[in-house]
This record gives sequence, structure tokens and C-alpha cells, in this order.
Amino acid sequence: MKEPSGIIQQTAGRGIPVRGNDIDTDQIIPARFMKVVSFEGLGEYAFYDQRFTEQGAPKDHPFNDNRFKGASVLLANRNFGCGSSREHAPQALMRFGIRAIIAESYAEIFQGNCTALGIPALTLSSRDVRVLMDVVEDSPESVIGIDLEDKRVMCGDLEFSCDLPESYRNALTAGTWDSTSVLLDQLDQIREAHSRIPCFITHQE
Repeated sequence: MKEPSGIIQQTAGRGIPVRGNDIDTDQIIPARFMKVVSFEGLGEYAFYDQRFTEQGAPKDHPFNDNRFKGASVLLANRNFGCGSSREHAPQALMRFGIRAIIAESYAEIFQGNCTALGIPALTLSSRDVRVLMDVVEDSPESVIGIDLEDKRVMCGDLEFSCDLPESYRNALTAGTWDSTSVLLDQLDQIREAHSRIPCFITHQE
């Protein structure tokens, strides 16, 4: 059997800290921007109301800070992604460029939605998150490394033990988080099985 193509065992990138507890999905992506046919373009609206005034003037927010431009590892505090179960929130973050999230804790559905998009959503202790945020704010060029197999987060000389539900970790490291890719990877077997299934055609008067 062909190995799934969506295997995620390690990832790395610069960090972007978004401080605050209970940041809900309406803050991550305001509901008025979700009236779309597809998820394309949602990235520009990530944290929109926290980033811009009603007149469209930019506010002081990490997602507007040029120091963190291109950063792909989001750092957050407690109960990140609470609120609705909408998939639009992790979709907006992913399309902004976020490839992993490290927080103190998550709303369960949000963490599951992240995993279904191939975004590792890891947890660290409150102290470790605070230390990592301070490092990134002081040195935005710092690279954060994530090892899902050993459940470790590295940043310079620092190393932390992280956690995430084992079912999510297994899905990411085995590549089974992406059900579409799993199906496409087994396309030859699917076609072979299909060829062996009798095709019954019924006609109605």
C-alpha cells in the first residue's frame, strides 16, 4: 500500500505571538466575511476587527507588525479558538500563512478542525508559552522547530515538551489527516476494486 503523501512529522518557522485568553472564532474571522462560496481569500480577513478600525485604518496588532511578516507559527494563550465550530477560523489562519499553532489550550472542535487541515495545534504550559512569546517578541527572527514524533518544541537553546491528543498526532505523522489525499494515493487500488464490482443498471418506465 502506498504511503500517504500528507505526512507531517516536523515543521519549523518564525513565531507570531497573539496574547490574550478566550480568543474566539469570531475574533479570528468575523462572521460577515464568511459569506463566500469557497475559503479562498479568507486569509486577508484573519483578525480583521482586531487589526483595523471601522474606517479601515490599521491597529497595533501582531498580524500587522512587519517584524512578524512571513511568520508561520502562531503563539496563543488559554482557550484559543473557542466559540463556534466553524471551519472558517483555521481556514483563515492557514490562508494567512499559519502552519502550526502553539497555545496553552484550545476549544476541542477548533483543535480538531486544525488537524483536519494539517495544522498541528500543540499545547505547552502557561509558563512555557509565556517564555516562548517573550523570546519571539524580543527576537522576531527566532525559528521555532516542532517535532511531532518526539512531541518537542525547540527555539534556539530552549526546548519544551509539548502535547496534543494522540489521535491527532497519529493522523498528522501518518498522513491520514487529509482524507482526500489518502483516497488519491490509493487511486489504483480503488480503480481495481471498482472493476471487480458488478454494475447493475436499472431502467424505469
